[in-house]
Amino acid sequence: RAFSGEYDKHYERGVYQCIGCAQDLFHADHKYDSGSGWPSYYKPVATENIGISKDSSWLSVRNEVHCSRCKGHLGHVFEDGPEPTGLRYCINSASLRFVARGDMEAEGYGAYINQVEDVK
Repeated sequence: RAFSGEYDKHYERGVYQCIGCAQDLFHADHKYDSGSGWPSYYKPVATENIGISKDSSWLSVRNEVHCSRCKGHLGHVFEDGPEPTGLRYCINSASLRFVARGDMEAEGYGAYINQVEDVK
């Protein structure tokens, strides 16, 4: 449900991964408050890390977002997001695992620390 997920109002620096296979999906630096009640991002870590397919449920046609590796459902993408992409990836918190910037070295992501802003 909207406004109930763990990561809706979460703004710590780090990377959001697929809960099913730990593939990197979204950087915290690309997260914003869309007011939708879902964690929202304007772009993924890499376009090849996500897949998009048509979802005709709920009496409408939407673009479903899934993990390209394990095919796990992540949420939906809409064309009403902010610049620079104009996209709004609305992602279900239950589909994500967060790795904080401070934990990246221990988690094996030391090579990517410089890609995540350190805010003091």
